[in-house]
Amino acid sequence: MTALARGLQVLQAFKSGEERLGNQEIAERCSMPKSTVSRLTYTLTKLGFLHHDDDASRYRLGMATLSLGGTTLSRLDAKEVSRPVMQKLADSTQCLIALGIREGMSMLYVETCRSDSVVTLRLNLGSRMPLATSSMGRAYLAAVKPGARKSLEDRMRALDPASWPSIEDGIHKAMEELAEFGCCSSFGDWRPEVHGIATPLRVGKGMPLMILSAAGPAQSMPAELFMHAIRPALLAAAQEIEAHFRPRSS
Repeated sequence: MTALARGLQVLQAFKSGEERLGNQEIAERCSMPKSTVSRLTYTLTKLGFLHHDDDASRYRLGMATLSLGGTTLSRLDAKEVSRPVMQKLADSTQCLIALGIREGMSMLYVETCRSDSVVTLRLNLGSRMPLATSSMGRAYLAAVKPGARKSLEDRMRALDPASWPSIEDGIHKAMEELAEFGCCSSFGDWRPEVHGIATPLRVGKGMPLMILSAAGPAQSMPAELFMHAIRPALLAAAQEIEAHFRPRSS
């Protein structure tokens, strides 16, 4: 219980989603020894509750704090920037457009936009997608750094040895798709009735890898429609969102 209480104290030391603190500052705010804080920030980072900015050697609140209600994407700016672009994409493609992050062994929807079409999927904010078979999960695995990908692959192999060969094939295909097409697909691999594609979003230093996806009913949206018509619109939307976070030349 003491470790839990101290961990919560560390999270409370951050006054907003944007604030970045070093171990010494956290130790001063929490009245704890720096060595204790270092152990806590390491563990909280591994769990996703903190994110470590390697360049600045400082921490900020991680996306996993969304599940605690401790911070919101609007404070991190990504949701505010992404939502109008996502809604425009949803209206033009008739797809469910989602913004996701990894949480544990799943991808978590942190924003969704849909059109008025009656055939649009009804997945909502907070929905979870599997890493191995969803387009969003595959895009994350294909885009993440090799060391992090290997760690996740080892965990997937241990959790489901029987399915690992097909999962591994899916990851390799996703990496090839990302290199060739700029996105990753899942056409009935997660659920037979769902087709989708997804692309990575890199929204600046100090921010975790995010994924933008488009999904729709397999019955009315074949794979060819996604790859030929929806894919260019998805990639353009991702570029529009990323452009907001690029340093502006003076």
